Amino acid sequence: MPEVPRRPKSADGERATIRDVAARAGVSPSTAARVGAGNYPVSQAARTKVLKAMRELDYVPNAQARALARGGTKTVAFIMDDITGPSFAYVAKGVEQQATAEGRLCMVFSTNGDPARELAIVETMREHSADAVILVGGGSLDDRHRQRLISAAHALDKAGSRLVLAGRPPLDADVPASVVEYDNEGGAFAACSYLLSHGHRRVAFIGADAPGEVPSTTKAHRFAGFRRAHETFALAYDPDLVIPSTFTREAGVRATKRLLASGKEFTAVFAATDMVAAGVLAALRDAGLRIPQDVSVVGYDDIPLAQDVSPALTTVHIPTQEIGRAAVRMALHPEEPQYLLLGTHIVVRGSAGRAPGLGRD
Repeated sequence: MPEVPRRPKSADGERATIRDVAARAGVSPSTAARVGAGNYPVSQAARTKVLKAMRELDYVPNAQARALARGGTKTVAFIMDDITGPSFAYVAKGVEQQATAEGRLCMVFSTNGDPARELAIVETMREHSADAVILVGGGSLDDRHRQRLISAAHALDKAGSRLVLAGRPPLDADVPASVVEYDNEGGAFAACSYLLSHGHRRVAFIGADAPGEVPSTTKAHRFAGFRRAHETFALAYDPDLVIPSTFTREAGVRATKRLLASGKEFTAVFAATDMVAAGVLAALRDAGLRIPQDVSVVGYDDIPLAQDVSPALTTVHIPTQEIGRAAVRMALHPEEPQYLLLGTHIVVRGSAGRAPGLGRD
């Protein structure tokens, strides 16, 4: 088997630097750096010697240093809670599309729901001079975390970067951050109102915060829309029908099983996300219940899965890709308005209908 050639190194055994290249080529380090940058005048003879030395030393330019020398790293950082979440993926697609159009590279990070990790990534991106740091999805309502995020926004601003809240409400009036959010509460109000207008009076909400859990903006606003719909219809919701759950299919299955085991009467379920709704549908079918004849189900997000479950899911549409595109545009073009509220609307499909005993639509 032929021997794999070893990477050439500098005299001290470390990876070659621009000074090693300069020494090999017999030129000054500044001349070697100008050749590496490729945007300064250098004589053809010097350029030839430097390029030859780079090949011989297998020199790899420090991309970060080059970017800083040119006035920024030309990157956009995208931070989300769960990299496998479908709605996050579509926001990420919008970010990537706009970042590419703006000549930026995307860096994607996942916090796995850890607020401390979120702050750590934001600080790292400030140190690396990212052009924008985009936080996607619900934010923690913990006041200490909120204050630290406000401080991070000011630090990014001083460093020439920009914090963008995508799908989150503003932190405060004087915080230097761009905000693109959607009518989260309004979408939940529309979905729950649809159920109530079809005669449902016992509506379960799956996806609430667990007792002792630090609430998130997404859960809080969707539950607020659920409550407001009941108030508008002069109805009281049953707190025993409010079931805590994370935003996954498996959590939806477990929450629905707990709801069924409680023996509480209900004719409809408002699932806080489409992934939760997918779990709700599966658990209801396993229990022998028909949808929507016995129980109606609505979701939230309008991910592609919503059209493929059976029956197709009535849900709230979020303009996910536009959220991502707008986040990048706002961060890179400070002359544009730095607050944007996008609309939501309910998409009616087959999973929700009239309450049992009221006939079919």
